[in-house]
Amino acid sequence: MTTSMRTVTAMLLVSAVTGLFSVATAGEPALAYKYDDKQLQWGPCPAFLGEGCSIAVLHGDPATPRTDVFFKVPGDYKIPHHWHTSAERMILVSGNMTVQYDGQKPVLIETGMYAFGPEKHPHVAYCEKGDPCVLFIAFNEPIDAFEIMKPSE
Repeated sequence: MTTSMRTVTAMLLVSAVTGLFSVATAGEPALAYKYDDKQLQWGPCPAFLGEGCSIAVLHGDPATPRTDVFFKVPGDYKIPHHWHTSAERMILVSGNMTVQYDGQKPVLIETGMYAFGPEKHPHVAYCEKGDPCVLFIAFNEPIDAFEIMKPSE
């Protein structure tokens, strides 16, 4: 599958997931974004996730339920041990990412793949060397992330 076909497939999946899980209000305009759209406003992630991490809100308000975001980190980037109050429904739209939830084997998520992260389930991730990892995430609850410190920290 070519890169452009993967991008189109990923965007169709993002559109489908957004349509299924976002709750629109009457009169709200339809929208669509590609992960590298110049209109996206990228902001910082929580400090413990590092300076290379950024988030763009696609739909909703991060302080309220049902928000969709793009989460981006560069290639060869470790995402530290953390958890979220909300479950996460995700589609990787760029790069390759290995994710490991506590008590489970690591899983390699490739561009175009869907993944589900249970609420309050600690995990780590690694964006493999190469392309940046851009992950579409649909949150049920307000967006948060809580670092899990190592015992010596």
